[in-house]
Amino acid sequence: MQVIITAVGPDHRGLADPIVHYVTQSGANIHEIQMYDRDSEQLFAMLLRIEWPDEVEPISTLRERMKEIGNSKGLTIRVWARNEKSHQPRIALCVTYRPEPALAILRDIRDRRLNAVVPVIIGNRDACRGIAEQFGVDFHNIGDAQGNPDDHRLVELFDTYAVDYIVLARYMRVLPPRACWEFAGGRIINLHHGLLPSFPGFRPYHDAYSHRMLTFGATAHFIVPELDAGNQIIQQSTFTVPPGTSLEEVIRIGESDNEPRCLSEGLRRVINQEVELHFHRVISTRPST
Repeated sequence: MQVIITAVGPDHRGLADPIVHYVTQSGANIHEIQMYDRDSEQLFAMLLRIEWPDEVEPISTLRERMKEIGNSKGLTIRVWARNEKSHQPRIALCVTYRPEPALAILRDIRDRRLNAVVPVIIGNRDACRGIAEQFGVDFHNIGDAQGNPDDHRLVELFDTYAVDYIVLARYMRVLPPRACWEFAGGRIINLHHGLLPSFPGFRPYHDAYSHRMLTFGATAHFIVPELDAGNQIIQQSTFTVPPGTSLEEVIRIGESDNEPRCLSEGLRRVINQEVELHFHRVISTRPST
């Protein structure tokens, strides 16, 4: 069974050794190992993607052993396997102002187009509280009066609700690096309201319009701990407008129709295990024909 292990904590020597030693001595095959060393933050982070022999030793034992190592080394260690349990994948939706992407996911789950469950919606504003109430989902506002999020509380909620995937459904804040490391390995999915890599940043509609583009788009992609680390695109959706279409109309079409469709399809690909993230690259898990 494929297992993702992440370890994050204060940087000092000998942190990786006991983790790697235990999994190899237990008969696991290591498919991927990455270590991040942030000297400026004095922070250590590691990701292991392994094939765990769960027929020999249950993942619960691995998790308990990793907890012991974490306690002794001052590390936060998470052990996650998407096929460990038979339940539907649990999704945390993170939102700010725009309700359409989160609403599309909730509707697709209701209509059985997405095989998942959303136990929690987390916002740094109250704008999307109504759709949470509409669908009977817990809502937590982690923002202050200016919308600045409590990132520690954010991670606490991810753990409290035992989520498998985190979906940034037009969440207009940057996740802190530590949270990205803690849930690395293809567990964080972001919706960007422009075509990557051509139009990054916070105003992709405006940027594309200023280049006199007639085709606009959105991108669903995995978040990785390091910016610009490679190609993490899961899904892109586009729409074309006639010459002379106003910027306001372009934004309306994008926000109301294209962005929600893009995110929902990207999430479906992840949930249905059509794609995975290996070494910061999205790969297809479908056998080649």
